[in-house]
Amino acid sequence: MPGSLPLVQEPERLKLRLKDVPPEPGCYLMRDQNDRILYIGKAKALRNRVRSYFQNSQNHSPRISLMVRQICEIEFIVTDSEAEALALESNLIKQNQPHFNVLLKDDKKYPYLCITWSEAYPRIFITRQRRFRSPFDRFYGPYVDVGLLRRTLALVKRVFPLRQRPQPLYRDRTCLNFDISRCPGVCQQKISSDDYHQTLRKVAMVFQGRNDELLDLLDDQMQTYAERLDFESAARVRDQLQGLDTLTAGQKMSLGDSSVSRDVIALVADERVAAVQLFQMRAGKLVGRLGYTADAMVLEKPAPDDKTTNHGFILQRVIEEHYSQVDAVEIPPELLVQHALPQQALIQDWLGERRGRKVKIAVPQRAQKADLIELVERNATYELQRAQRGAEQQLLATEDLAQLLDLPHPPRRIEGFDISHIQGSDAVASQVVFLDGLPAKQHYRKYKIQSSSIRAGHSDDFMAMAEIMRRRFRRWAQAKAEGGDLLALRRAADSALHTGGLNDWPDVVMIDGGKGQLSAVMEALRELNLHEELVVCSLAKQREEVFVPGAKQPLDSEPDQLGVQLLRRLRDEAHRFAVSFHRQQRGERMKRSRLSDIPGLGPKRVKELLAHFRSIDAIQLASPEQIAAAPGVGAALARQVWNYFHPSDELVSEELAS
Repeated sequence: MPGSLPLVQEPERLKLRLKDVPPEPGCYLMRDQNDRILYIGKAKALRNRVRSYFQNSQNHSPRISLMVRQICEIEFIVTDSEAEALALESNLIKQNQPHFNVLLKDDKKYPYLCITWSEAYPRIFITRQRRFRSPFDRFYGPYVDVGLLRRTLALVKRVFPLRQRPQPLYRDRTCLNFDISRCPGVCQQKISSDDYHQTLRKVAMVFQGRNDELLDLLDDQMQTYAERLDFESAARVRDQLQGLDTLTAGQKMSLGDSSVSRDVIALVADERVAAVQLFQMRAGKLVGRLGYTADAMVLEKPAPDDKTTNHGFILQRVIEEHYSQVDAVEIPPELLVQHALPQQALIQDWLGERRGRKVKIAVPQRAQKADLIELVERNATYELQRAQRGAEQQLLATEDLAQLLDLPHPPRRIEGFDISHIQGSDAVASQVVFLDGLPAKQHYRKYKIQSSSIRAGHSDDFMAMAEIMRRRFRRWAQAKAEGGDLLALRRAADSALHTGGLNDWPDVVMIDGGKGQLSAVMEALRELNLHEELVVCSLAKQREEVFVPGAKQPLDSEPDQLGVQLLRRLRDEAHRFAVSFHRQQRGERMKRSRLSDIPGLGPKRVKELLAHFRSIDAIQLASPEQIAAAPGVGAALARQVWNYFHPSDELVSEELAS
C-alpha cells in the first residue's frame, strides 16, 4: 500500500524506493496516497527514467511538477524489450485512464463524443471532460469543430432510432419519440439490449471515419431485406442510407488525393505549449480533424547523435496516446508525420500489431503528401496563435491586477471565496483557485459551515467567511507559531521536491462582498497572525468595486479593466461553485423522507410504508391499528410512528396515565 506521505516529503524512503527500481525495460506506475494511479509510463531503462522525475536539474512542466508532489508509491513491471513495454503501457493506460496521462491540458477546450458501452442501453452524448467511469465506455475525439460535431450527432439521431432523453419522460409508457420512430422505446425496453448495441455499433462507425464501410453494410442489408420481401425493413434502411449521404456530403472535404486511408499529423510549438492537429483522411477525403495540446517540454531528451527533434518526441507521445484509445479498425494503413519519430520502427510495429495489418509511418518531403503536412501544420499554427493570444491576455490581466493591488510581481495563484445558503439552511462555502489567470479545478475546495449559530432561519455571512478563513489557513498559522519562516516556505512551495507539506500559499485572496465581509476576514486572519502576510481584497457586486483592508473608499478602478475583469471571473466561478454545492446539499436533505427521522424505521420499512399508504399525509392521518396493518410493521413500531406524528396526543396520554 502507498505511504501516508508523498515520497518527496520522505527523502530516505524515496532513496530506498529508487534503489529498488531495476535498470531494465518495462512500465512504471505512480500512485497517490489513496492508491489511485496518477501516471503510467514506459522506459528502456526503468531506473533512469523514474529517477529523472525526482532530480532538481530536470525542468519539469507544471503538470509533471504537480504530479510529483502527489506520488506516494512507485510500482514497476519488467518486460523483455521496449516493444513489449510499449504494448503493455498502451493496455494499462486504456484500462486505468490515469489523470496525468491525458495530453490535453484544458478539458474545456475540445469536446469528445462519449458512448457508454458499459450500460445495457448505452447513451451517446458530447462532453468536454474525458473521465472514464468504466473501461468499456469509449470517447471519440477530441473534435476541433464543435459545431460540426453537434450537427453530426443531431443528424445521426434522426437517421438511426436512438434514445433521445437521458431519463424517461413517463414511468409506464413510451413518449412521442417512439411513435415517430425516433426512439426504439428504450425506457420501456421495447428493443433488446443486444439489438440496441448493434444499432450503436453502426453509429460508432460514423465517428470512427468508417462511413464508406457503413454505407456498404447498409446497402447489403437493404438488398437482403428486399430479397426476403421485407419491404418495410428495406425502406427503413433506404432512409438511413439517404440520411448518411446527406451527412457525408456535408462533412467531407475532398483533398484530391488517392483512395488510400491515412492520418496526417503535424504540430507547431513555442517554449511552453505545442498545438497538435490530426487530420483523418478516408478514401481521399477529410472526415475528421482532431486537436491536442501537449507540453512542449518532454522528459525524454534526444541523444547527441540522435537526428530526431524534440517535436519528434512530442509527436510520438501524441501517437501513442491517441492510438492506444481507439479501436483497431480506426487505425489507418498509413500515417504521415511532420517530423521523424525517435522510435519510428517500434511505433510502426506496435500499430501494425494492434491493427492486425501493416502500418506505414512516413515523413513526406515532396509532392501531394508534403502539401498535406503543410496544410495540417497551417491549421496547427492558427490553434497555437489562439492559445498564445489567450496566454497574453491572461498575462496582461495579472499584471494589471498587480498594479491595482500594488504587488511587486504579477500574482500566480489567486483564490476566491464565496458563501451560499437559503436563510441559513444548508450553508456552504467555496474556494476556487486560478493559476496564471486560468481555473485550476484540481485545487478547488468545498466547505460545510460548521458553526452552530448558522442554521435555518439565522444566517451570518460574516461569521461564515471568518470560519472559512480560519480553516483554510490553520496549517500556515501553526507553522508560523512553531517558528517557521513563511517566506522560505512560500519559496520552497514552488519546487516539485518541496518537503514541508505547505505548497498552497496564495498571492491574492479575494472575498465576494464588500467592506463588511472584508473586515470579518481580516479579524479572523489577525487571530491567526497572518493578516500582515496575506494580500486580501474584496469585490462588491453592485458597482464592481475593489476594497482592500484599512481603506475607507474602494480602489480607483474601472469595471472593464483587465485586472477587475479577472477578479470578476474569479468571483463568478466561486459563486457558481458554491451554489452548485449548496444545491447538492439541499437536494440530499430534501431526498430524506420525514420517516427517516423515526427511530427504528429503516429504509426498507420506509419504502414499504410509502408503498402501502401512497403518501406521508396518509400515514399521518392513519390510526395505530391501520399503520400496524402495513407489511413489515408491528404494533410497537406502529405506535412509535403514530407518536412521531402526534407528539401532543402522546403527552396527554402519559399525563392521564399518571
